[in-house]
Amino acid sequence: MLPDPIAARRQQRQQQLGSDALRFRELLARVGSGERTSTGLSRAEADEALSRLLQGQASPAQAGAFLIAHRLRRPRPCELAGMADAYRRLGPTLPPSPRPTVSFGVPFDGRNRTAPLLPLTALVLNTAGLAVVLQGGGAMPVKYGVSQAELFDALGLPLAQLSWQAMGQLFAEQGLALMHQPRHFALAEGLIGLREQIGKRPPLATLELLWSCATNPHLQVSGFVHAPTEQLMADTWALLGQKQALTVKGLEGGVDLPTSRVSIAAHWHAGEEDAFHERLILQARDHDLRADEVELTTLEGWCAMARAALNGHGPLHPGLIWNSGFYLWRAGVQPDLDAGIRQAAELLQSGRVARCIETLASRAAAFSQADNPAVQA
Repeated sequence: MLPDPIAARRQQRQQQLGSDALRFRELLARVGSGERTSTGLSRAEADEALSRLLQGQASPAQAGAFLIAHRLRRPRPCELAGMADAYRRLGPTLPPSPRPTVSFGVPFDGRNRTAPLLPLTALVLNTAGLAVVLQGGGAMPVKYGVSQAELFDALGLPLAQLSWQAMGQLFAEQGLALMHQPRHFALAEGLIGLREQIGKRPPLATLELLWSCATNPHLQVSGFVHAPTEQLMADTWALLGQKQALTVKGLEGGVDLPTSRVSIAAHWHAGEEDAFHERLILQARDHDLRADEVELTTLEGWCAMARAALNGHGPLHPGLIWNSGFYLWRAGVQPDLDAGIRQAAELLQSGRVARCIETLASRAAAFSQADNPAVQA
């Protein structure tokens, strides 16, 4: 038992910290006590820890310590599941869509080396009758690459400017949504300053890959770089009850399949009695779609190539057919990869995908005006 003066001093200092700081200090101790003594967090504790971080119930010092300690120790599936619980409860959610839904998880810090295909792939899938959910941020550490919002804006679809209510209306009617964190998830955006100061991707970056704001059953597609991350995401999805997921070793950690080399992916299935996954090793050259990856130079240059690809030609065209065909197959629209590739090529050559942009832009503008009468006036 401590001498009375020491016990009194400790009690006084704890009272100065406050109940929120004391509780977060307990959670921090579970992940930051070293390899031998760290016990990790339960799913409920991980939910509580991230909820407190998002709602500002931890000091900047505690928040930074938690993020870097969790990165060094690496999160467990139950911890990521708890963090996803917090995002599901505190973050934006979309209304259910009557269409089969595909949700893509890519690094929120964007792309800076190769020309992105995902926005174009999303438009092809949407034209084919799928609902598509994308998520991303603004200029984010550590890469500060080009974002999904910037790419759509360059195509004439300023989706990030929509309120979340208008986005939900667009998704319900047209089957396309972009959750733009600075606009639609202010609580999570509030941690970007800490992430800039840390200078390393915390476990939140992994959470951003596997979490989705879609509420109805969907195929989750998530990019990865390192093999342990793939298994970590699969184990987390099992805890979250995700029935189907695709992990893709795509360009720059995203979901764009390369055309110049082997494409590696896995389709994870969770059945009522067992779970299994299909390992997919694919070559674009086997389908006459081999091409060098296209360098990302300027947003204007990307936009010119993107519009050419949507009209059936240009350097991005082979990659767009390759990716769209693959996802049409794995989403169940087509029975095999060759059929998916044929449908993707037909949609592009017919001009239907290019016209889809016009419809989406018109409806997005209508929902935005209805949501903001001052703009309409």
